[in-house]
Amino acid sequence: MANGNDSRQFKGDRSPCGPSRVLHVRKVPIEVSEAELISLGVPFGRVTNLLMLKGKNQAFIEMASEEAAITMVNYYTTATPHVRNQPVYIQYSNHRELKTDNLPNQGRAQAALQAVNAVHSGNMALGGSASGSDGALMPGQSPVLRIIVENLFYPVSLEVLHQIFSKFGTVLKIITFTKNNQFQALLQYADAMNAHHAKVTLDGQNIYNACCTLRVEFSKLTSLNVKYNNDKSRDFTRLDLPSGDGQPTMDPAMSAAFGAPGIISSPYAGAAGFCPTIGFSQAGLSMHTMAGMGPLVSGRMTLHGMAPTAVHSVLLVSNLNPDSISPHELFILFGVYGDVHRVKILFNKKENALIQMADATQAQLAMSHLNGQRLHGKVIRVTISKHQTVQLPREGQEDQGLTKDFSGSPLHRFKKPGSKNFQNIFPPSATLHLSNIPPSVTEDVLKDLFSGPGYTVKAFKFFQKDRKMALIQLGSVEEAIQALIDLHNHDLGENHHLRVSFSKSTI
Repeated sequence: MANGNDSRQFKGDRSPCGPSRVLHVRKVPIEVSEAELISLGVPFGRVTNLLMLKGKNQAFIEMASEEAAITMVNYYTTATPHVRNQPVYIQYSNHRELKTDNLPNQGRAQAALQAVNAVHSGNMALGGSASGSDGALMPGQSPVLRIIVENLFYPVSLEVLHQIFSKFGTVLKIITFTKNNQFQALLQYADAMNAHHAKVTLDGQNIYNACCTLRVEFSKLTSLNVKYNNDKSRDFTRLDLPSGDGQPTMDPAMSAAFGAPGIISSPYAGAAGFCPTIGFSQAGLSMHTMAGMGPLVSGRMTLHGMAPTAVHSVLLVSNLNPDSISPHELFILFGVYGDVHRVKILFNKKENALIQMADATQAQLAMSHLNGQRLHGKVIRVTISKHQTVQLPREGQEDQGLTKDFSGSPLHRFKKPGSKNFQNIFPPSATLHLSNIPPSVTEDVLKDLFSGPGYTVKAFKFFQKDRKMALIQLGSVEEAIQALIDLHNHDLGENHHLRVSFSKSTI
């Protein structure tokens, strides 16, 4: 029979049926267990019955509600489930419920149902939600998710978030903003169960290789109020909303409500919703939804031949100490967050400098981490500049060495694709991570190196497994910033140059 269907009793499952809370599963591996099949349905709601037809490689799963079954079919239509490394196919059954009371061998199925549902209810309760008796989430569970993107090395636009989260259900609204120096979003689903499944699956996943890690939690809000449809906020149910006076930024009142120090300006325009310097073929975008399967958006980053001076890749740094600052110092410090191509300290206003990063994302990263930090006793301010490039001085023009081109420097940290440096970008901290230490260099040598210029060494620790690396804790964040500037690339002998970066750990 077509698709290997089992008997006349279930012949209606050969052609597509209307929604039903009973689902027909095909191509089931013969060695599969009841619990494995029940687990397919559990993320979407309570599974109330199961019928396995091992001889036919099929099964029927009954969900507590038709809504749960619809969500499950919608989801598995876009992300084929695998059991025992084999794809299985799920469709609606023409049965409205499963009557299995008088069938033999149902004891195991019932025992598995009780066990899996009990475990899942417990897990959900620990996670801040629990299954009710009808398979729905507990009353009051929000359909709104709060999303934080950590290690934001490549642009993450509203369109990218919509593409990823739409795999789990209908996304109604999205608002993106910057808070606590982090790119964040609020995303509202049509249904709280969709939000739960997205949270369970996506929390901790990377959008791109080794960066842009998603942290997903339920929001205290139960609904979002979107005033404008632009690249920072979108209500997909209201196409009539204005874009906000032509400015692709969030409403200032909304910004204030989030306490955002500055909404990310919009470098991510373009047909695909990505930064102009980074191109993806739309066909190359795909989702890997199961844990451990790599980036959520695949497709190699390819430069489209555009100059690296894309919009918003230049920073304006103000309130510098004009007596102490140099282009080299700014190159080393801002180089922690991206590859610095050019630095210009302004000739007539030496407390100001322009810094040109390799792309807009690196500029955003440097701004979010370094704005408000202390350097040479002054709190520096870092903003996006209106300039699109840093001009080198014309021949014969007086410059006093205030403008430097670092584009060919060997000290760039992020030239190599997939480098571990992408994974180790942290805010300035009093604890520094040291690496590339030769075997002959002892703890005392390194402590003396840092205390010599007058820094206070509070603690030191070699890595147990790898003595090429160590942590050193200084007296303050300001000291650590200055020590990084002074001692990054310091020659330790034996052809080893010390690498210094900020650590997320403490000693």
